Amino acid sequence: MEKLLPKLCFTLLILLNAIVALAVEKGVISGKVVEEVGGLSIPSAVISVYFDGSEQPIVTSATDEDGHFSIKNLKTGNYSIRVSFVGYAPLKVNGIAITEKDFDKNLGALKLTSDQNSLQEVTITVQKPPIEFGADGVTYNVGSTLLAEGSTATDVLKNVPMVQVDIDGNATIAGKRNTRIFIDGKPSDYMTSNIADLLNVLPSDAIDKIEVLTNPPSKYSGDGEGIINIVMKKGFKVGFNGNVGISSGLQGNGNTNANASYRGKSYAINGSAAYRYNVGKGDSHNFRENFFPDTTFYYDQYGAYRNHNNGGNFRMGLDWTISPKQNLRLSTNYNLNNSNSNSTTDLHYLSEERLENRLRNQHNTGKGNSNNFVFNADYDLQIDTSGGKISLGLNFNTNKSIDFRDYSTTYAQPNTSAPTLQQNNNNTGNRGLNVTLDYEKPIFNKRDRIEAGLAFNYRKNDNDLLIENFNFATQQFVRNNKLSNQFLYNENIGAAYASYNYRKVGWGVKTGVRAELTDVAFDLSTGQNYNVKPYLSVFPNLSLNRFYRKRYNIGATYSIRINRPRENTLNPQVNNVDTLNISYGNTNLSPAYTHQFDLNFGAFGQKWSFNPRLSYSTSQGVIERYRTVTLIPGSNSARSESTYDNVGTNNSLSLILIGNYRPTNKISANGNFSAIQSNYKSQLNSSLNRDGLSFRGAIGLSMQLPLKTAFESNLNYANNTNAQGRNKGSMTSNFSARKVFFGNRLNLRVTINDILGNRTNTFYNEGQNFRLENYSTNNTQNFTFSLNYRFTKITVNKIPPPPPPIKPQ
Repeated sequence: MEKLLPKLCFTLLILLNAIVALAVEKGVISGKVVEEVGGLSIPSAVISVYFDGSEQPIVTSATDEDGHFSIKNLKTGNYSIRVSFVGYAPLKVNGIAITEKDFDKNLGALKLTSDQNSLQEVTITVQKPPIEFGADGVTYNVGSTLLAEGSTATDVLKNVPMVQVDIDGNATIAGKRNTRIFIDGKPSDYMTSNIADLLNVLPSDAIDKIEVLTNPPSKYSGDGEGIINIVMKKGFKVGFNGNVGISSGLQGNGNTNANASYRGKSYAINGSAAYRYNVGKGDSHNFRENFFPDTTFYYDQYGAYRNHNNGGNFRMGLDWTISPKQNLRLSTNYNLNNSNSNSTTDLHYLSEERLENRLRNQHNTGKGNSNNFVFNADYDLQIDTSGGKISLGLNFNTNKSIDFRDYSTTYAQPNTSAPTLQQNNNNTGNRGLNVTLDYEKPIFNKRDRIEAGLAFNYRKNDNDLLIENFNFATQQFVRNNKLSNQFLYNENIGAAYASYNYRKVGWGVKTGVRAELTDVAFDLSTGQNYNVKPYLSVFPNLSLNRFYRKRYNIGATYSIRINRPRENTLNPQVNNVDTLNISYGNTNLSPAYTHQFDLNFGAFGQKWSFNPRLSYSTSQGVIERYRTVTLIPGSNSARSESTYDNVGTNNSLSLILIGNYRPTNKISANGNFSAIQSNYKSQLNSSLNRDGLSFRGAIGLSMQLPLKTAFESNLNYANNTNAQGRNKGSMTSNFSARKVFFGNRLNLRVTINDILGNRTNTFYNEGQNFRLENYSTNNTQNFTFSLNYRFTKITVNKIPPPPPPIKPQ
């Protein structure tokens, strides 16, 4: 009996623990999500549940059509939740304790505010879900991914669903030919002469989230077929907060960044600074077949380059609650970049029998620098107790860039052509002013909302190109009057819009219209003047959404967008860096209009989410780069001329699949796939009548490991078609591991980029009398080490100690 008693007790203890475990897993967190103004329920809001101190949500769910949610089968413990929905500030709630005696937690009504800059939101330190779905786009929460730490905006964009980044750092939405990049709702293409330069130095630690808007509302300009909006951190936490970081890679790249914020009773200030240094190198092989009625010959070109780039970014912001009805936000951004480049090309001239008859060697060097300054001011005034508000916005931007390059060309035997030496000095300046006036008001018992506004945008571009050729006889550079000129571009756009948002249980409808009057004039110093007749464009917008109880939603959208020809496509200045491959703009371009139709579906479970989208667009007067090859008179050579043109019409059908699966609270997998079928029709050239399939795929995996470590990886691939060929990319990969120390304040991260090999790119181009294949590779394979330290200092009003007792006399 004495021997059986311990065994019996042990068996009873196991049974008791099993019973308790079964009992405590009946924990429930429930509630209802509503709008703060009007109290209308919000269907399909994302509910993320966390263990206190955890960096990954254990459950992600969504509200039903009445705004209700219920998270079941939770163990005892302390939890936090985060409620989010596109267009509303997130609500973060902590201190939710589930015990054996109190396992059913009803949080009641959780109110979301539509003011993205509200200082009144509840804030705790928890991890956001990486991806949030909305009817008109997708939101990617930057702070939820290890790969975003210590990197730049360009690095982050490579892993955002529906976004692809080309080899030059330009980001586009899959299936969209013209994507605009916004920062905090302001167009960044007005802020810099090269968006890629800005994104390459913008630190990821200063970014809160990235919104991919496939159907921008009427409040936004009609330009572009989609918008990527980079939302910066506002730093609205009580007290003083911030972080400093440094990273370095084996390829010679590195960056440092710091940002800090302070929030007082009625104001918040924030600032950030970053510096980046990068070494780029690579090589290329270009093979072109030139075939004419009487002759066929080939160009076989090999090239290599090495670039050094460095730049800095500085930001400052102030948010001031002047009174309960007035708010003022000010921000400035200064960005600078410097570059040095060195490249060589060897061009082999091959006969029809593919025998070499001439060899050209070219050596190019270049130096460049640019600086950009932006000032934003936004003033909000609440005009009534029902939530009516007037907003006034001002954006002023200016940037300058200098690009100096020289080209030395020699010819090897058997041809003894004289060598040439040329210098190109290109000075570019931009100025812009954008003023907006917006009005919004809830109506019909605060159920619906109307919005209206006016906008004016002014832009000026000054591009001064000086080309000089070296005279070997006089040993002096002589101005090339034929190619040197100054291009001046002026643009004025006035706009007005109105929209109506309708909400009813299970339904959401947004409709609006925007009208824009465009006035453009540009000229050259050589005397040509171009005055485009002012034209009026109207952009209707419709979004319809239906929500169902079982965590499903379906939506449809329609809009018209415009692609305006601007200075980069209109400028007729000739780029003759390679005399056999020249390029220039086209002054005769017309605007291209696109009709877009989108159908999206969403399904959410406790451990998974799935969001397929189907999109169809038809475009008239598509603006794309167009190449022709002509025989040079009196020589056995052919010149390629590349320009822009309204190449014809394009009909495009896109299927986009986005999904997330979380089998445990420590493992999360996500993937997205895009397939776009394009059909080009052109009267410009019969070779442009073609069909093509583009596709992009990406998968990701993240894991929380013991000892406060984590792992994340991503694989991406893209293959795109255009009017004259195809751009075939290669597999790119990122692997990252992180270890945190000192109470999560210090973290060390190691990242391996493109472990499978350097990034390669293959481009095919075909015309009536040529075929071109270009292969290039870049030094993207890299090991990067990063350190980041976060600090927080919260001001606490201490109660003074009581005075000591008075001793009796």
